[in-house]
Amino acid sequence: MRGGLVAGGLVAGAQVVAAGVVLARLARGRRRLPPLTAAPSASGSATAAGSGTTSGSGAGAGSGVGREMAAALGSDLGISVVVPARNEVARIGPCLRAVLADPAVKEVIVVDDRSTDGTAALAAEQGATVVRGEPLPPGWVGKQWALRQGVAAARGDVVVTLDADTRPEPGLFGALARALDAYDLVSAAPRFACDGPLEQALHASMLATLIYRFGPVGPAAPPPPHRTLANGQCLAFRRAAMTGIDAFAAVRGHLTDDVALARFLAGRGWRVGFLDGGALLEVDMHDSTAELWREWGRSLPLADVTGAGWRAADLAVIWLTAALPVLRLAAGRATRLDAALLAVRLLLTGALRGSYRRPGLGLLLSPLLDPAAAVRLTQATLRPVREWRGRTYPAGTGLTPGGPTARPDRNAGR
Repeated sequence: MRGGLVAGGLVAGAQVVAAGVVLARLARGRRRLPPLTAAPSASGSATAAGSGTTSGSGAGAGSGVGREMAAALGSDLGISVVVPARNEVARIGPCLRAVLADPAVKEVIVVDDRSTDGTAALAAEQGATVVRGEPLPPGWVGKQWALRQGVAAARGDVVVTLDADTRPEPGLFGALARALDAYDLVSAAPRFACDGPLEQALHASMLATLIYRFGPVGPAAPPPPHRTLANGQCLAFRRAAMTGIDAFAAVRGHLTDDVALARFLAGRGWRVGFLDGGALLEVDMHDSTAELWREWGRSLPLADVTGAGWRAADLAVIWLTAALPVLRLAAGRATRLDAALLAVRLLLTGALRGSYRRPGLGLLLSPLLDPAAAVRLTQATLRPVREWRGRTYPAGTGLTPGGPTARPDRNAGR
């Protein structure tokens, strides 16, 4: 009996500490950086929702940037868009059509990573420049190898990398280029398209685990390098600076490539911005709930870029503040702290509405799947998956030391 009381007291104490950590992280949302927005049109009216300098944002639908303004942006900034693609014939078409229609873009490069499904032919037919990927060298993950080749082929001063499942809105590329006046690497968080309420519920639950661990997108104060985040679906940087450091080679063995890149660069003095781009970028990540569970759950723990101590602490936070209150509520044993944490989770659900194209019942019910998200997070933390896109990669590759220790010259290449 006494042992049970002691254990219960330890869990209660740990839950109080974890709740304090989560509340402190969520409180950063009151001072988020403004979202990415399209430039004013030629008539002077804004083409996307504006924002203040310190408050948060919702992710509404973006509207078009004026053609004259966009053309000026394209000629001044020289924007190249690089899309790495491996067997993406079913998804890349809408992405390329949107990119090629934006006059701010100077060139579109698709790096065909040894596809077998006609991806290269479709990209060429759409009007993109196709770079046939070289065979994958030992020690490299496919996406980093494709991006390195694409950036090497690019001619623009500014490079934007996009995944094939993204759907950019007019004005995205100019907004990213303008953001590079303040940052050396910019990453955009999109709004998400989900197929059905169950997929949306699971997605929102998994997304909540990231927010509980790292706080909302667009923190006013940059996190330390080892806690920096990025979204590899959309990155922007200056070509000369990126090729000068050969950053993709430095993170060549990481499956969590986007976070590895951001942390590598932040640790070397680069200013890394992770901004809300939901008004200008949409993504349909997965074709089913099962694929979402398998694929996003694979990378969600950030296992290959996070130390063991932080992984354990992050897991504890998710179990104590997200999963445990739901489980206790279902068992009829919820405490006052559990009730408070459930209320916080419901408030977060409301805040996430702008992160989805069609927020609905799935988003509202997402807290009920928090225990499932905690289970998936635990599985992938304890047994990291090293397979992606039909390739299996060896474990144990880490960041390559070296590179500059100061910020790059942000005027270089202008």
